[in-house]
Amino acid sequence: MTRQFTDIDPARLRANLERVRERIAAAGRDPGTVEILAAVKYVPVDELPRLAEAGVVLVGENRAQELVAKHAAHGDLFEWDFIGALQSRKVRDIAPIARLIHSVASDSALAKLAQHPAREVLVQVNVAGEEGKAGIAPAALGEFLAACPVPVGGLMTMPPYAERAEDSRRHFARLAELAAEHGLARLSMGTSQDYEVAVQEGATIVRLGSTLYES
Repeated sequence: MTRQFTDIDPARLRANLERVRERIAAAGRDPGTVEILAAVKYVPVDELPRLAEAGVVLVGENRAQELVAKHAAHGDLFEWDFIGALQSRKVRDIAPIARLIHSVASDSALAKLAQHPAREVLVQVNVAGEEGKAGIAPAALGEFLAACPVPVGGLMTMPPYAERAEDSRRHFARLAELAAEHGLARLSMGTSQDYEVAVQEGATIVRLGSTLYES
């Protein structure tokens, strides 16, 4: 059974947020230029006010149904991003709520966005060319961006699983190159295990879970 983060201590979470900012600074970036997104897939809805108390301002949910439910309960506490795999049939539910949809990567999603426009989206890129993994191939990115019916703010990637954070560096660097080539400002990349490397390569949003909630 997947662990839920419960009995979250706002003081500890606040300290963890500060520690993340310190590590971002140590990685050579101004912490003010990197948004810390708290992933709330494993945070029950009644725990969310504790995140706000600790100073979290941006949260991301992986599941459309949970995003809708959590936003209905605590919509005014945060800005809300959708960070999970995007099913085109869920676009109509997500678009009115999400500040950003991080995972646009299919023609069917573009068709639904034309019917239910989102404020802004990020295009997911399969920078490593992993078989069966969601994401636009780098060579097809320009055409996909041109076809998107809503504003594209940047790119997102999930690199292949790696034992060492350093092994993900080249994938983060490639995403940054692609964003620069297409004049895109936002880079959503880096999670609890590798966010410092992502920050060094230009991440503007890091998606963190256990780093924030655990001691």
